[in-house]
Amino acid sequence: MSNLDATFSALADPTRRAIIARLAEGELALSKLAEPFDMSLTAVSKHVGVLSDAGLVEVDKRGRTRHCRLRAEQMQDAFEWLNGYQQFWHDQFDALARHLAPTGQGDKA
Repeated sequence: MSNLDATFSALADPTRRAIIARLAEGELALSKLAEPFDMSLTAVSKHVGVLSDAGLVEVDKRGRTRHCRLRAEQMQDAFEWLNGYQQFWHDQFDALARHLAPTGQGDKA
């Protein structure tokens, strides 16, 4: 469960979710990854560190450049946990549909 906690904690921040979204498109050098964010490279690096500690991002140093890549398989536990509630939501929406459905044809004028 601690993996799950680390994943959700890391993904709780919108900047980190945006980093994940960028890395879903492919590996990037940290400097390229940081370009669209209105913060320092150091701040982005700290966010990447949190994602890396949670096992969601892998960082490789090549020369003087750090390259970041998504480790999406680490989100599998979170996906499976959330997916466990799929039937609950289906049941809730079915109940809502029944509640909103017309009660009969005789009600029409």
